[in-house]
Amino acid sequence: MSNSRGRGLQANALGTFDTVVMAVAGSAPAYSIASTTAVLVGAVGLASPAALLYCAIPMLGIALAFSYLGRIDVNAGASYSWVGRTLHPFLGFISGWALVISATIFMVAGSLPAGAMTLALFDDGLADNTALSTVVGAAWFVVMLLVVLGGARLTVRAQLVMSGVELTILALFAVLAVFHTGGARPFDWSWLGFSHFDGVSGFASGALVAAFYYWGWDVTSNLSEETRNSRRTTGLAGLIGVGIVFLLFEVFTIAVNVILSSKQIEANDANVLGALGEEIWPGWGGKLLVVSVMLSTIATLETTLIQVTRSLFAMGRDRTMPSALGRVHRTWNTPWVAITVVGAVALAMFIASNALGSVGDILSDAILAIGLQIAVYYGLAGLAVVVAYRKMLLKSPANFLLGGLWPLFGALFMFWIFAESLSELDTAVIAIGIGGLAVGLVPMLWYWRQGSDYYRPARLDASRTVETEYVPDGVPAANSRVHEGLSTDF
Repeated sequence: MSNSRGRGLQANALGTFDTVVMAVAGSAPAYSIASTTAVLVGAVGLASPAALLYCAIPMLGIALAFSYLGRIDVNAGASYSWVGRTLHPFLGFISGWALVISATIFMVAGSLPAGAMTLALFDDGLADNTALSTVVGAAWFVVMLLVVLGGARLTVRAQLVMSGVELTILALFAVLAVFHTGGARPFDWSWLGFSHFDGVSGFASGALVAAFYYWGWDVTSNLSEETRNSRRTTGLAGLIGVGIVFLLFEVFTIAVNVILSSKQIEANDANVLGALGEEIWPGWGGKLLVVSVMLSTIATLETTLIQVTRSLFAMGRDRTMPSALGRVHRTWNTPWVAITVVGAVALAMFIASNALGSVGDILSDAILAIGLQIAVYYGLAGLAVVVAYRKMLLKSPANFLLGGLWPLFGALFMFWIFAESLSELDTAVIAIGIGGLAVGLVPMLWYWRQGSDYYRPARLDASRTVETEYVPDGVPAANSRVHEGLSTDF
């Protein structure tokens, strides 16, 4: 096993299509609809489609921020590197840590439904058994851990199969839902307006949940060191991914409003999609959609593993976390130490989560806590792009809107929902969300005192990078953060 200083990740392993698939899988459309709809309906009622619509606009701003930043700094740590090199290394570390903590919490919260959905294919009663769901979910998690360990190409092949089947089933049911007759209530355009929100705080709590729906498309940026022509591809794939999942979320959330009653949503809080499928296509519908949710959940466990392990790899390489995390496997070119550590921590948390209660309870608290952490690192990236491109924003209307104004709006929106939601959330959610971030101060201050180079960054300036620091393939520029094994083409 060699240290990453001597070798990098597997360069050029992913193409454009692969990267788009990873972006969609990262947001996990079927899983998000199945497990999060009850939480969203609990927060905003019939305004669920509006919450997703009005969160999509700032979320596109954040996707634009990732796209623009990815053009000038290719780094597996993504926002961890960008924020550290523009705003402040401390904020950069917190940005990376927010992703690590939110992803780790999700791997526990997401593995439970993976187990429950697998069991539901055989017997609905088994799916309610939290202990059994934990065991089956843990087994799926270990399988995905081995796939991610096996390298980027194997990961993408597995993803193409899982996401391909999931999206085919969802597309079929999206069409069937449009032609479905009868239901709990007729469609109403007001569901896309502001009238159903319970004031400003109600809107903010809905937006926090909606942020969780979209979260995950940015896995493309964590794969940038393994993507062909990554300076263009990863950002474009993220934008396309957000667009695709937005359409799916809107269609299915409106279908839930039309077809399911409040009681049905409440009774199926951990799998609203299964209940919807049963209504649309009695007998087969529920089972098919349970298959899509199961595959979506397993697929997003894989993308989440990539995000957390690539972030920890970048931190280990920069010596802001134990340097062993930056080691790359000789054969598979994957950060094997980071993958092993994350796997061990997540499996320990699975066992602990078994004592916390039902799948629905665990999901609800986890989703809201993760929402807080997402808001932090997305918001910081939105500010970072404005600072990095500040000298270029007035050079064209496109730069001003897409690289400045829209990402800035996205950042301010993320910080606003973070602050506004704090007064609405219960103590357990805040303890998980804020407490998880606070734990990161310990390694941050420790490695800062150790003198890591990360805390003396080469400042990220788009005008200098784009105009004077273009480097052809294989010729690293002086003082550049271009790592070995990394594609550097524009």
